[in-house]
Amino acid sequence: MRLFSLLTLVGFVFALAVQPAFAADVSKAELESLFPHEVGGFKRTRAPLPVETSTYTFSQGVSSAEYSGGNQRFLVELIKLHQDTEAYSLLSVVASLAREKDSSIQLANDFGTASFVQGNQLTFFKGVEFVRITVLGKAASTTRDAFARAFAETIDKGENDIPALLKHLPNPEQSQKTAIFLTRFTGLQSLLPGQAVLSAVEAEGNADAAFVTTDSGKMLVVEFNTPQLAKENDDRIVAKIQELWKLGQPAPTAYKRVGNYSVFVFDAADNATAKKLIEQVKYEQVVQWLGDNPYIFKEAEKRYVETTLGVFVAVVKASGVALLACLGLGGLIGALLFTRRRAQQKTQAAYSDAGGMLRLNLDDLSAPQTDPARLLGPGN
Repeated sequence: MRLFSLLTLVGFVFALAVQPAFAADVSKAELESLFPHEVGGFKRTRAPLPVETSTYTFSQGVSSAEYSGGNQRFLVELIKLHQDTEAYSLLSVVASLAREKDSSIQLANDFGTASFVQGNQLTFFKGVEFVRITVLGKAASTTRDAFARAFAETIDKGENDIPALLKHLPNPEQSQKTAIFLTRFTGLQSLLPGQAVLSAVEAEGNADAAFVTTDSGKMLVVEFNTPQLAKENDDRIVAKIQELWKLGQPAPTAYKRVGNYSVFVFDAADNATAKKLIEQVKYEQVVQWLGDNPYIFKEAEKRYVETTLGVFVAVVKASGVALLACLGLGGLIGALLFTRRRAQQKTQAAYSDAGGMLRLNLDDLSAPQTDPARLLGPGN
């Protein structure tokens, strides 16, 4: 009965946001590997059960198994998908549906890559797998958590990260807790049924989207996979917004294209607040060429100039430091020599040089002596 409930929920989710049947077919042998015989001291009590794909065409790959340890039992339901982003998308939408009953539910990274807890159920994703663990009977939360972590350790971590789009939202660390992420969606009207502008978005399964409610308004960011698709949609969206304004129908408080992003803000207090929210969205893109990069020589030239300039600046800085050091050292040595010279002059004040011969100057001790016979020659 619980598995049927999950299937119904997943069917609704797929129909809501995600392309149908993107879960992977799982063979009997793979089912055995997905559900180890023993996890964290709990033993599997029956063989994993696959779902009849003829009945639920949207849920290929859904399976379940029970684990028992003493008087404590857990039901594990698992869906294996093609990509990490698909598993996260499913988790975010399921969490959003659960949030309608419990507004405190937020995504965290306590289990797997991201997770949330609702009542006696713990749900997480890791790699390409979406997992829900239900406590059967009574079990302490600490025991459930330990079992969940042990089960997560049996799953390949994949990319071990959330989609990059979520990191570009305003206040990303907070937004990630409640944002809905849709990958390769075919429509967005289900997110905001009263906003006709979303009918202008034609992604054809070639875009992702993130939707989050903030204190300043509701934000929707659509990321198109190509600049051409982004440009075509931007033209349609702008035309649709202008049409809605003329008809006096609901429209976004503000809208702007940012790179390959189409950014909408709904239900903001005013246009200035909405624009300020849009300014917080950061667009980042990594370009990968299928063949040779046509701009490789320009990039090499740019790197050469940057490297040469960097070396030049470093040399100038080093030369400046060396010059200052030399001046400082020279000044110090000069001062020492000057001090030493002054000391020698004072010490030798009682001596004088006379035609290459040295004589004692006893002027302070006796009367002046000018007799050349008193000079000491080199041989004396």
